[in-house]
Amino acid sequence: MSNETAFPPNLMPDEASPDWFNKADNARQLINRLMILYGGGVKKKWAVNSAFMVLYAFACVMFCWVTWGYRMSFGSKFLPFWGKANVALDQKYLLSKAFLGMFPNATMVYFQSVFAAITLILIAGAVLGRMNFYAWMMFVPLWLTFSYTFTAFSVWCPSGFLFKMGLIDYSGGYVIHLSSGVAGYTAAYWVGPRLTKDRERFPPNNILLMLFGAGLLWMGWTGFNGGDPYVVRLDIIFFRKASVIGAVQGMITGLVCITPAAGVVEGWAAVIMGLCSGSIPWTTMMVIHKHSEILQKVDDTMAVLHTHAIAGSLGGILTGLFAKPNLNKLFFGDSAHYIGLFYGFDDKSRIGSGVRQMGVQFAGIMFVVFVNVLTTTIICLSIQMVVPLRMSDEDMEIGDDAAHGEEAYAIWGSGDRHENYFYPSSVNAAFELPVTTN
Repeated sequence: MSNETAFPPNLMPDEASPDWFNKADNARQLINRLMILYGGGVKKKWAVNSAFMVLYAFACVMFCWVTWGYRMSFGSKFLPFWGKANVALDQKYLLSKAFLGMFPNATMVYFQSVFAAITLILIAGAVLGRMNFYAWMMFVPLWLTFSYTFTAFSVWCPSGFLFKMGLIDYSGGYVIHLSSGVAGYTAAYWVGPRLTKDRERFPPNNILLMLFGAGLLWMGWTGFNGGDPYVVRLDIIFFRKASVIGAVQGMITGLVCITPAAGVVEGWAAVIMGLCSGSIPWTTMMVIHKHSEILQKVDDTMAVLHTHAIAGSLGGILTGLFAKPNLNKLFFGDSAHYIGLFYGFDDKSRIGSGVRQMGVQFAGIMFVVFVNVLTTTIICLSIQMVVPLRMSDEDMEIGDDAAHGEEAYAIWGSGDRHENYFYPSSVNAAFELPVTTN
């Protein structure tokens, strides 16, 4: 689609809407990104560090995104898997029609920036509790530039080679969840594990806050999700207790699994995907991982590999099975090129198309895994030449106070080593006022 159609200049706002502009679509796109992640899910001593990693990721991604990242992901083709770097701040460009949808580039730039930021935040979940914050500051722009833009352009941009092949990824099962799961696991390997006692016991600092965040997450995701996780039931069967953390993890795997399929499968298929997403990632995390020496060598703090990479891959495969031609036509505009294998068997003349769709879905998984293992490894090794990837054992023992000189739940006068520097013992000391005595 052409990006040349822009808002006419020198017109009043009500007169400045071109024929292609849909105000309702534009408004919905701007408010549809309500997300909060893992706020209370980490150990108390890492609450500040995890929140700061998230804040930095959002801020850094927004700058990089509008300066070069968006056009590398959704702009003119430079390579079959990569767009040309360019700014997305020019008024004419921002007010021109986006590559898809009935709204301007300005809306699409903002909307897609949150996807990019969330992907980095999910990666952070794999390295919490030991990654050097300065290394994280370097990792975010490098990974956004040399990994995220590859998959976003390949899968979502009409010029990308996987998009042209017919890969179905409705809302990020590949671009966000599979990418973050693989990249997070790879980064966790290079950063190294947490302290032994942290690996053995890493309780959430605030389960109520975690539930609150999970509720907001589900509410924000519900517009394109229908899968029911059911994982709390598995916890009851195997551990005789209903686990809050298990329920939240199950909710996330259900949301992740349905993400690539949300607009192209029927309700009954979404229920099946929910059942699968509540059992298969649970099995890989609670059974296979615990009995695999290879998997246990990598310390994935928030189990990003299972909740995002495994669930995202599962969603992509099941999408290839259950994608309905008529729904594909609504979203892609061509039902002949996109058909789930289930419907291919139903229509004998299209079995070949259904088999092809499954092949494309698997090819997409292999591409995303390859790109993220390779680029994440190169980025981590490059950063390690400049700053340590990992905190010192002493800093990891202390946590937030060592990393940032602050604590999430500080008790005044607790005696931590940075307390006197950051928190003077009196208002007089803070403002360097003279102390008078009687």
